[in-house]
Amino acid sequence: MRTWVKELLPPFVLRYLRRLKHRRYGWLGNYASWEEAKCDAGSYDNEKIIEKVYDAIKQVKEGKAVYERDGVLFDTIEYSWPLLSGLMYASSRTQGKLHVVDFGGSLGSTYFQNKKFLDGLKDVSWNVVEQKHFVDLGIKEFETKTLTFFYDVKTCVTHQKPNVLLLSSVLQYLEKPYEFLHEIFAYDFEYIIVDLTPFSKSGKERLCVQHVPPQIYEASYPCWIFAQDPFNAFFESNYDLVEEFHAMPELIIYLSENDEAIYKGFIYQRKNR
Repeated sequence: MRTWVKELLPPFVLRYLRRLKHRRYGWLGNYASWEEAKCDAGSYDNEKIIEKVYDAIKQVKEGKAVYERDGVLFDTIEYSWPLLSGLMYASSRTQGKLHVVDFGGSLGSTYFQNKKFLDGLKDVSWNVVEQKHFVDLGIKEFETKTLTFFYDVKTCVTHQKPNVLLLSSVLQYLEKPYEFLHEIFAYDFEYIIVDLTPFSKSGKERLCVQHVPPQIYEASYPCWIFAQDPFNAFFESNYDLVEEFHAMPELIIYLSENDEAIYKGFIYQRKNR
């Protein structure tokens, strides 16, 4: 599930929300456990969210809108150039082949965002792994020869033989992100691209509840704020860090008087063995 971004609110409102001590929206709290955070949060299983995302992506697919993110339509495409660079980097080392597992990829938002560039590659498949209700809808309404949907990574890997795993704005919403990464390493992806993932400036990990502004949709859910050093260290035995980048430099997440977080991304390449 994708996160909300600065284009949806005026800059002065964002500055206000970042600094306001008693906020209703944003990243709130510092919880001791996932269950504790979950008690103060809502759920992803929200039919209104699915309907809004579906309606927006359908308009993009039909050419009635240019770009969609989190169910919100935009007049121009907001590219993540570092992410696109990572995809092109991977394809350049496999003679134009690019087979992506987009874990938590909604109904293919990132695929449609980058379709202009992906269409120029020799051999492309974009495979979204999502929750059941997204996959059911994706298969019914959006699946093509290039864009496919799967209920789990294992089935996707078996059918598509992907070489890139994309984790965009998803790790922070998993209860046990490091356990997930440990399991995913077993699939031996040649490249892993992490995008739109929050890291604290203090270097301390934190568990919050993210409250989404109603301008987007009514929702709240537990959200990890990672510490960068242990995060990168977790990859070291299996992957080399090709590059790191600021995924959304204009957005600073206010956590407390002493700490803020920023969105970062990383391009990892499997170590030679």
